[in-house]
Amino acid sequence: MGQSAGRGGAGKRWNARLALVSAAGAAVLLLCVAGLRSVALVAVGAAGLAVAAAAGWWALSHRGVVRGIALVLVVGAPVAVLVSYVAARLLWLVLVSLGLWALAAAAGWAALRKDTAAPGTAPGRPVPPPRHACLLMNPRSGGGKVERFRLQEKAEALGAEVVLLGPRSGDVASLARDAVARGADLLGVAGGDGTQALVAEVAAEHGVPFVVVPAGTRNHFALDLGLDREDPSRSLEALTDGVELRVDLGRVGGRVFVNNASFGAYAEVVQSPAYRDDKAGTLMRLLPAVLTHQHGPRLTVGAGSVTVDGPQAVLVSNNPYRVGDRAGLGRRDRLDGGVLGLVSVKVDSAVEAADLLRGRHAPGLVTLASREVVVDADGPEVQVGVDGEALALPTPVRCVSEPGALRVRVPRHRPGVPAARPRLDWRRLWGLAFGAGP
Repeated sequence: MGQSAGRGGAGKRWNARLALVSAAGAAVLLLCVAGLRSVALVAVGAAGLAVAAAAGWWALSHRGVVRGIALVLVVGAPVAVLVSYVAARLLWLVLVSLGLWALAAAAGWAALRKDTAAPGTAPGRPVPPPRHACLLMNPRSGGGKVERFRLQEKAEALGAEVVLLGPRSGDVASLARDAVARGADLLGVAGGDGTQALVAEVAAEHGVPFVVVPAGTRNHFALDLGLDREDPSRSLEALTDGVELRVDLGRVGGRVFVNNASFGAYAEVVQSPAYRDDKAGTLMRLLPAVLTHQHGPRLTVGAGSVTVDGPQAVLVSNNPYRVGDRAGLGRRDRLDGGVLGLVSVKVDSAVEAADLLRGRHAPGLVTLASREVVVDADGPEVQVGVDGEALALPTPVRCVSEPGALRVRVPRHRPGVPAARPRLDWRRLWGLAFGAGP
């Protein structure tokens, strides 16, 4: 054990040294080869990104000729940057420098990563198998995953009752309540996140455990539970060799959500009947009016002492999503933090759109965690996307976290949630590389 820890410490030390040497090498190479022109190289690259971001805003917020010109700029700005590097005969220098920075970042993340065997995977509490499990399965979900992975046959072989959902099967929540009335001591869903949320609410109401079988299209809830989304049948192992976790639920205007509730641009667009058949076309047709506040209500968001007036997009999530880690966007590190995550975006000009390149430091981007978020509007109701389901709710809309409301049964052996990528802290890397200890 001690020898293993020693080897790990030595590996971190050498990774830290590699990160520092690579970063220094990139800077020295630029200065030695290009001299003061290296400043111009960086400035030209940054300007190209800013122009492309601004043009992207114009393309989304305008139609006709302006959109056509903007799309040309979106493509043309990066190409113009590359052409300028080629003309100066410095493209090779830029590519080598970028390669060294990429090596520095990879080595730095490896040095700062925590030593955990299964990062982000809560161990759970061992529990006996259920006596009467009832699983609701949507045969159409995920392009027919229920049939493709033989989920019904496998669940019934394990002793579970299976209820297949169809056009005439009735309200999903009512079916779940009927199952509990028949004596079900575990509920589960093989379907999308919207269906998962409806049945999860019933399970939490009655205090029975809940099993997630990722048979939908995206399966974000399963992703953050660390389940195998490639083979949903593996989740059925929770019926025989499972452990139990306590996770939070979110509630928006009285409706439960397991992932998120979205307001603003996305929620307005998905309400269109044409969206299902032509997503891209509907998005490009409706976005200009939504982004420029010509269509849809003007939102006001309050969370604690923070108020955001007029954001175009608001996402309230059941526990915060990773924001600083681009590789982990769309993931949550935990589902039992007892808070909601809030991400709001406000962009009213091309300059503000370019400013979003600053990430979390951009004034138009607000990210925070709060037990409660209130979304108001200048109209009597607001469109909301709740776990992908389109709804209209009366304003103001109150979103709250319900800590530990849901008992989730998961397989003892599951892939787990990859750990968040650590922030590159150059001071820590220096200490790891040249300090007395790892």
